[in-house]
Amino acid sequence: MVKGILTKKRPEKRLLVRIAKTGGRGNLGRITVRHRGGGARKLYRKVMFGQVKLGQTGRVSSLEYDPGRNAWIMLVEYEDLSADKAGGLKYYMLAPHGIQVGDEIVCDEKTEVRLGNRMRLKNIPSGEQVYNIELIPGRGGVLVRAAGNSAKVNAHEGKYTQLVFPSSEIRKVLGESFASIGIVSNPEFKYARVKNAGRARLKGRRPHVRGSAMNAADHPHGGGEGRTGIGLKYPKTPWGKHALGVKTRRAKKWTNVFILERRKKKKKK
Repeated sequence: MVKGILTKKRPEKRLLVRIAKTGGRGNLGRITVRHRGGGARKLYRKVMFGQVKLGQTGRVSSLEYDPGRNAWIMLVEYEDLSADKAGGLKYYMLAPHGIQVGDEIVCDEKTEVRLGNRMRLKNIPSGEQVYNIELIPGRGGVLVRAAGNSAKVNAHEGKYTQLVFPSSEIRKVLGESFASIGIVSNPEFKYARVKNAGRARLKGRRPHVRGSAMNAADHPHGGGEGRTGIGLKYPKTPWGKHALGVKTRRAKKWTNVFILERRKKKKKK
């Protein structure tokens, strides 16, 4: 967290909700997700990933920390023009890098290409960086929401827009989908390190145990005397499946036809 950038205030009470902890257990009380449990108490911030108040100008009233994500969020206030309500309306949104308290943002079909503004992809010029991108128009942003990430508008082709994603993948997205201008805030997050076990526990991560340190009955890597190898052709999960280098994406996933170029694997230095 960078001192002096975030606003010193309590979070907006109407935009908070308490979510019960599961401890990694399903509806039968059995562990379905390992190494999860505990953690510091926190409230979920209801972030608006879609579009609100088309054509109206909103003002950024604060920049805040969100314990549920690695990016910062901004509290945006809109004037309520309806007669039955008094005061303004407030929404949490993902904050772009460089936005400041007091800045104004607009969400519309087509508007000025300015930091934080949101519009349809077909109206965004090529070369611009965008985030919080819709995959299905009207459903809200689902792509490029992590700290410091952005996608680049590569080209417009008919009713589709080509985007270059942080993974180097190039894919087509419907031009009717909305996206926000800029880069997701808190790009320094990639330098953050979990330096001790206590900090990991505060994040709700329980200890991991190596399979080779277990008994043979508990893990395929277990058993043996001393520090022995796993004795297998390839590493396995606790349930005997391939653990490394296995493609998990479905071969017939419906979005495969929109991918023009797969991501490139980074070479190890």
